[in-house]
Amino acid sequence: MSVIALLALDGLPAHQLTTPGLVLDAVARSAPRSAYTLRICAVPRTVTTAEPAPMTITADQGLEGLEGADTVVVPGHQGLGADPPPGVAAALRRAVDRGSRVAAVGTGTFTLAAAGLLDGRRATTVWSHVPELAARHPRVDVDPAGTLVVDGPFRTSAGFLGGLDLYLRLVEEDHGRAAAAATARRLVLPVYDEAGAARDELDRARAGTGGLGPTVRWLEAGLDRPLTLADIAAHARLSVRTLNRRFRAHTGLSPLQYLLRARLDRARHLLEQDADATIEEIAARVGFGSSASFRRHFRHATGMTPRDYRASARPGAGPPEGGPSR
Repeated sequence: MSVIALLALDGLPAHQLTTPGLVLDAVARSAPRSAYTLRICAVPRTVTTAEPAPMTITADQGLEGLEGADTVVVPGHQGLGADPPPGVAAALRRAVDRGSRVAAVGTGTFTLAAAGLLDGRRATTVWSHVPELAARHPRVDVDPAGTLVVDGPFRTSAGFLGGLDLYLRLVEEDHGRAAAAATARRLVLPVYDEAGAARDELDRARAGTGGLGPTVRWLEAGLDRPLTLADIAAHARLSVRTLNRRFRAHTGLSPLQYLLRARLDRARHLLEQDADATIEEIAARVGFGSSASFRRHFRHATGMTPRDYRASARPGAGPPEGGPSR
């Protein structure tokens, strides 16, 4: 039975403490042979969750609970600029040396970065903290559009529903997409199959960019710009024909296909994370010329309208009601 150790630090969001239990219980019910053991570890042993509804918890284990864990997960927490509590960085390094997966939810990425574990690696965090992560840890290749980034033994998540997408990804890695999809259905998460498949495809393309890496990062850093194939070729200092050939060879996609999928991936992230943004605002922020064009492409890619996708991504949300498109 696989062991997941959750390392709770002071100021973690309460829902990130409960989400793994919710997912792993659903795993056990939908695929009994895929069960996990969850350890709650805390440093210090007693921690207080974040506002607006703080509560104090005392964990059964401290850092010793990380020993022997197949996966270590660091939730978000307060004090992003502070060094990790004593012993945490060393314990995380030992976990990596043992061959464990090490993951972070939301601002938990700051802890991995502060420990030096993400130097030279791709990572993501809550979208509103992306600039701060990049500024504090310039050796980390921060992905501003990523919702879940896999690089070697590390998994970093933007924190969708308390890391629910991260835990489903772990289930998929361990037991296959069918087990993850069955778990998502038990949790009433119809968005997982389509969105997860699209993100996997984009991640595979990103991993294969080869010498086109600077151009890909330029594309993803400015998805709101109206870009043409000629613009991309000029940035890469290649002819349009050579750009197309090299892009397909490295990623399996044409440059414009990659750009469209990156825009849709960023749009999914904004729909999940930014409840105040209207559909029109999101369309503009990811580079679609109109909200109608955005809706058409989004529905073709996911089988859902942006509004329905947003409603499905909210815990306990019912069918969309009439009113402004948000």
